[in-house]
Amino acid sequence: MAEEKKKNRTTVEIYGQRYVIAGTESSSHIHLVADKVDLKMREIQSHNRFLDTKQLAVLTAVNTMNEYLKIKEELKKLQQRIGKEES
Repeated sequence: MAEEKKKNRTTVEIYGQRYVIAGTESSSHIHLVADKVDLKMREIQSHNRFLDTKQLAVLTAVNTMNEYLKIKEELKKLQQRIGKEES
């Protein structure tokens, strides 16, 4: 039977709000993720000061997912190139 990873509870601050995040990642990793989310929210807010927090959170999620999908596609292309070079 697979061993279940222990969940850590870490308190972080994102855009002035405190959140308790539970997960199997280390506390330092959870803080890193929270810091990146906070920075992205502040970056987007600096370009449009009239966004409310909900709009800002959605735009941050959309921007982050866009970046993730671009990186994932680039990784796929690189893996395909590596595969062709090894053949």
